[in-house]
Amino acid sequence: MDIESCTELNEFPQMLPPPPGTFVDREELIQHVGDFAVSQGYVVTIKQSKRDRVVVLGCDRGGVYRNRRKPADESSAERTRRRKTGSRLTNCPFEAVGKKDDGLWILTIKNGTHNHEPIKDISEHPSARRFTEREIVLIKEMTEAGLKPRQILKRLRQNNPDLLSTPKHVYNVKAKLRQGNMTVETLRNSLQIMRNFKPLRPQKSAVRNNYLAVTEPSWRQRNPPRVPNLIGGRFVDSQSFVSIDVLNPATQQVISQVPLTTNEEFKAAVFAAKRAFPLWRNTPIAARQRIMFKFQELIRRDIDKLAMNITAEHGKTLKDAHGDVLRGLEEVEHACGLATLQMGEFVSNVSNGIDTYSIREPLGVCAGICPFDFPAMIPLWMFPLAVTCGNTFILKPSEKDPGAAVMLAELAVEAGLPNGVLNIVHGSNEIVNAICDDDDIKAISFVGPNVAGTYVYARASAKGKRIQSNVGAKNHAVVMPDASMDATLNALVAAGFGAAGQKCMALSTVVFVGGLNPWEDKLVEHAKAIKVNAGTEPDSDLGPVISKQVKEQICKLIQTGVDTGANLVLDGRNIVVPEYEHGSFVGPTILSNVTTNMECYKEEVFGPVLLCMQADSIEEAINIINRHKYSNGASIFTTSGVAARKFQTEIEVGQVGINVPISVPLPFSSFTSCKPSFAGDLNFDGKAGIQFYTQVKMVTQQWKDLPGSSGASLLMPSS
Repeated sequence: MDIESCTELNEFPQMLPPPPGTFVDREELIQHVGDFAVSQGYVVTIKQSKRDRVVVLGCDRGGVYRNRRKPADESSAERTRRRKTGSRLTNCPFEAVGKKDDGLWILTIKNGTHNHEPIKDISEHPSARRFTEREIVLIKEMTEAGLKPRQILKRLRQNNPDLLSTPKHVYNVKAKLRQGNMTVETLRNSLQIMRNFKPLRPQKSAVRNNYLAVTEPSWRQRNPPRVPNLIGGRFVDSQSFVSIDVLNPATQQVISQVPLTTNEEFKAAVFAAKRAFPLWRNTPIAARQRIMFKFQELIRRDIDKLAMNITAEHGKTLKDAHGDVLRGLEEVEHACGLATLQMGEFVSNVSNGIDTYSIREPLGVCAGICPFDFPAMIPLWMFPLAVTCGNTFILKPSEKDPGAAVMLAELAVEAGLPNGVLNIVHGSNEIVNAICDDDDIKAISFVGPNVAGTYVYARASAKGKRIQSNVGAKNHAVVMPDASMDATLNALVAAGFGAAGQKCMALSTVVFVGGLNPWEDKLVEHAKAIKVNAGTEPDSDLGPVISKQVKEQICKLIQTGVDTGANLVLDGRNIVVPEYEHGSFVGPTILSNVTTNMECYKEEVFGPVLLCMQADSIEEAINIINRHKYSNGASIFTTSGVAARKFQTEIEVGQVGINVPISVPLPFSSFTSCKPSFAGDLNFDGKAGIQFYTQVKMVTQQWKDLPGSSGASLLMPSS
């Protein structure tokens, strides 16, 4: 089904069809369609069913009015009038079909359009007053015990305060039980079957709490599990038959599979975000902040699970993975205090009786495209700030390690983020192109390699979108002769080899002013002390790089350096880790006598490789750094305040460290880059991040009694 055609065929407000997907059984499929429909403002019913093969679901307003009794004295016009005013049925064309194929149930949307308005208050619909199977069993038992309908209802509401049923509904259930239309034994059997399934974390229905356990979704039951999309508040398996294996870099075992989200599913995610935006933007900022407070609490609760997932998919050590989550958690905490940061400005009496003020408003649907190096921190750079500003969001995690982003999205939904505010899609080039081209997406945040970032910036900006794009980096350190040796060496080794050098602020190049000789032996000694092992091992300092392909690229750049004259002081290319012989490990590697014309210096290595250069003076060292095409950050190690001040003044990078190897700021300060390392006008984090996700509206108002005038003045207004 082409979702774009929905708006053309339907003059009423858009009601999104449920995302297609694959389900483990018929009941899960029906629950998915029903819950999604309620979130959109309509109710589905079963139109046709062959229990083991197919089920056809339609809108509850899809029937045709039947006039069973026709009074003899009633005219045709009167019957027509009574039919139109007395019936809710509109012959709605919506239809969804579930078919069983090869043991799984596949949902397709035959017709996603409606010919009626959404239900304004779903609690007023008759479906909201239906009893669950458990409640019907209790009604039967309490009736046998002699309780009256009002007493029964009172007891039921003690367990379910949101119950909307009335005594009349209890009478109706009792009547059906007496007539044999409801079989309590069947209900008990169905409840017993449902108890045998492993329950998920309890979720609140759009109508009222559902206290029945639900089955594991199909994407969790697969082996290996498939990473789901998040569309309109539902985690659903993609209909795509193409997927990418997510490998454990230490063992090369398949952990999960990432489907390439279909174009139809992507459009469904955008529609869900677009539909959720009007209500979300009008949600008070205090209410949005409360969701973020709950979100950060849930992240702290599940931080060990998140870290374990990151280590399994990315390879970094558990300690480093915890740091990844904690830096992301700081972003959420920053979003918790957003109210004062979004305040506008007010100027009173700018002209006679006229005031002017500015307000910050959200943009609409925003999107984020994430790299693999920080599976938790980078997604948390993006969507918490965006949604707290009042936007809705489409997140595309890296296809190499998407698990942490999906886990974070589950926590965000549990924290109370409404359906459609956060959506997740997966894929590679095609989904990136779709994000860049979609007219409903107003802004894109990108972090990743230089080639991809340049492409995204050019394609998306041509469509008039806001872009912030952090791309390639080559971070330098200048070591002055007076630097503290032990502190400097510890900093260089930690910043150069931490996370296997796979981070945008890794310290990859060191310029030694006055020569390398006093430092080289000690540097090699410190690097050799690093323990290389799988990230899950307790004594591991350095884990594997993310894939065999990345390892090959790192080794290739090391070899080009050797071939062009660099000295291979320490070689980590052929390291073998016992019990993890198939892992993509690269040990600490040090190249000396590196020059600016070498390929290993020009390009971002993105591995545990430290390049050592020499300069005769601080001026020469600064010139080396300023001539490089990448310019995320640079540091200087010295005990001289004069040298430090000269360095911070003359260096042309976004972030400067003085006796600090990685000068990454906290969220209340913007993450700044310049030259080709950043494309866009507004950086991540801090005030710039808030400005990126909002737009300013200027209001000028006049409240005064205007004097009588013989006519309009054509003069330019002035004070």
